[in-house]
Amino acid sequence: MRVFRGHSRPVPDPVVLAIGNFDGVHLGHSALVKRLADVAASNRLAPTVLTFEPHPREFFAPGSAPARLTTLREKLELLAECGARQAMICPFNARFAALSADEFIEQVLVRACRVRHLIIGDDFRFGRGRTGDFTLLQAAGRRFGFTVEAMGSVTVNGERVSSSAVRQALLLGDMARAARLLGRPYIIDGQVSHGRQLGRQIGFATANLRIKHNPLPMSGVFAVEVSGLGDRPLPGVANLGVRPTVDGSRPLLEVHLFDFDRDIYGAHMAVRFVHKLRDEQRFPNIDALKAQIAADAAAARAFFELA
Repeated sequence: MRVFRGHSRPVPDPVVLAIGNFDGVHLGHSALVKRLADVAASNRLAPTVLTFEPHPREFFAPGSAPARLTTLREKLELLAECGARQAMICPFNARFAALSADEFIEQVLVRACRVRHLIIGDDFRFGRGRTGDFTLLQAAGRRFGFTVEAMGSVTVNGERVSSSAVRQALLLGDMARAARLLGRPYIIDGQVSHGRQLGRQIGFATANLRIKHNPLPMSGVFAVEVSGLGDRPLPGVANLGVRPTVDGSRPLLEVHLFDFDRDIYGAHMAVRFVHKLRDEQRFPNIDALKAQIAADAAAARAFFELA
């Protein structure tokens, strides 16, 4: 994927464009991007997404903004899998937030993105005071020479797919519901880093991933599958949280892979959360923690039907 940061310079060629925050890249997002790719192919233009960093709600209300489902890297990787070939990332700062709806259209859509066809979600609003809407975009399209379409909501089992619904499912530990809304298990990826070696000392070596999601969308102990370390996903058990028993403070993802003994420091891997086993909790001592980890590993093995 080709990535453009900021809108000070125009993209090389006209594009078909989709706009959104795309947090989590759920089924609604993937349907929009697949439509984007189809229209772009029929017009021989690059399918391009426009997104924002940070999330606008993080700018306006940093203390109450929702937990991010995906880092920027994860989001771009998932959008590329859906068919996007270019992305423009607009820094959402005071200057950007002050753009009127008309200024957003002229400076970002027309001048920077060189849009020929625009696809938005049915609830998209933009510009200072959120005054821009589909009707305004249609009028601007007639003036500047681009067309506009709005995608309706996607529903699964009667439920509207949204990032908020995914967050709720994760918070409740309903990994099956989250997977239905996302179209895949929830994933966190990252680079394996060195830890305190505590897991190895108590007989459960772990691959440690530093987490950039803050706050975490969920925490606890999970049965997981890991990709990126071989030809097939590897089963394991993982703790996502702050490790209260060992006085952890920073969020960390610790993954113990079953029947696996390779040095993977520095490797980039993706962790798929397929089933929640329990909430994270504090134990009175390391022996109690070790016993619970053994029970968690056994429960995860049973989930995967491993001997």
